[in-house]
Amino acid sequence: MRNIAALFSILMPGFGQIYNGQFIKGVFFIIVEHFDNAFGHINEAIHLDFNGLHQQAVEVTHFDYMLFYPGFYVYCVWDAWYHAKPNADKTKTAIPFIIGGFLGVMGAIFANRLPIPTLTVAMLMIIPMICGMIVFRDQ
Repeated sequence: MRNIAALFSILMPGFGQIYNGQFIKGVFFIIVEHFDNAFGHINEAIHLDFNGLHQQAVEVTHFDYMLFYPGFYVYCVWDAWYHAKPNADKTKTAIPFIIGGFLGVMGAIFANRLPIPTLTVAMLMIIPMICGMIVFRDQ
């Protein structure tokens, strides 16, 4: 159940909260995600990057909004994963997610030097989160 909530938030921040029954928080996260995504041109950058136009993907991105996105994204996934289990340990389980958010921001800062910027930044965030979900699945 925890991993399903996290998967929903990986697919769309806020969906994991709705899955957990936190409807208002989930809708709020969806709204924030859509505004940040629209103002940062994140989907446009993903589209350009996956079509081989890596430099244009970096140029179209508004980094004022993009630098907020990795931390927000990782927090949404952690929040959905954490709240899916009653009485979960908050202190240890957050560390891989914090690392994922930090790596995502660092990847966004150095995106113009990465061969496939959006995929690299996504993997920098998702891999530590999945490792954390595996390691701390029972806590």
